[in-house]
Amino acid sequence: MSEGRRPGGRTERTRVAVLDATLAELAERGYPALTVEAVAARSGVHKTTIYRRWGSADGLLAAALERETGAGWTPPDTGSLAGDLRELVTELVATFTDPARAALPMAVLSAAFQSPAAARALRAFYADRQGRAADIVRRAVARGEAPAGTDPVEVVRAACAPVFYRLVVTREPVDAAVAERAAAAAVLATRAATFT
Repeated sequence: MSEGRRPGGRTERTRVAVLDATLAELAERGYPALTVEAVAARSGVHKTTIYRRWGSADGLLAAALERETGAGWTPPDTGSLAGDLRELVTELVATFTDPARAALPMAVLSAAFQSPAAARALRAFYADRQGRAADIVRRAVARGEAPAGTDPVEVVRAACAPVFYRLVVTREPVDAAVAERAAAAAVLATRAATFT
């Protein structure tokens, strides 16, 4: 690193301000209203700087989601497959049902249906999350709770899919009991070698 350059300098502060503003605008106003001008006003960064670096609202959204993909989320580690999957699914329910947190993930899902760039970024985000959550199953295999050769990502998908279906497709109320049943069903299927 050359002298005089500091990590986290003005360029990084600008990037953070713009991407934070992008996610805030998306959560508050939705994808159709996401514009470079709105992000510029919220972030305090001139729109020409934003256009030069990100090109469009889609470029902003993709960059903001890519940043979230790299965030330091770690999967639960309760010491058992059942406990870990229950915690994972409970966290998912909390994210989508807490009024203070739900607007952003719902807006991102909506954007993915309207923007190829958002869809690509969302797929990358969930591929990253599923890859990290796969550690739950790898630990379970090592403890003898799951058969060798179990596909860890499929177990994670099986635990989360019923909850996503209710939250996003049918828009049914989801609570801790639903999370518990989804996790328990995935555990039973895993032990029965469904995912090998």
